[in-house]
Amino acid sequence: MTAFTVLSALAGGALIGLASALLLFTHNRIAGISGIAAGILPPWGADTGWRLWFLAGLIISAPLYRLAGYAIPVQIDAPWVAMAAAGLLVGYGSRLGGGCTSGHGVCGIARLSVRSIVATLVFMLAAGLVVYLSRHVL
Repeated sequence: MTAFTVLSALAGGALIGLASALLLFTHNRIAGISGIAAGILPPWGADTGWRLWFLAGLIISAPLYRLAGYAIPVQIDAPWVAMAAAGLLVGYGSRLGGGCTSGHGVCGIARLSVRSIVATLVFMLAAGLVVYLSRHVL
């Protein structure tokens, strides 16, 4: 990330917080992406509609950002097989941990949930360990 600025980070954090608060106040739901995505898998419930709209908003945001004239530099240095395996492991881990970093890290910590604070600490420690091992040991 060569274009990181304090203002862009502040704006992004504010938008994430606003989206999380709106979902909580309008649907009484936590904005955890793994739980939202899992809810669109069969068997479908009555709340599938808002989940699809939420995920569609995530997907459409990048093309809208580009249409507004901003560049999105993407550089992926890993093979697709490794990316797919990593995605499956993250999905499995988020279900095993009862949520993902967005649910625990953003919404859970904001609600002062001890479970979410511990989960987020474990997520971050595991991520730091993986980065260290993959860049300095392997």
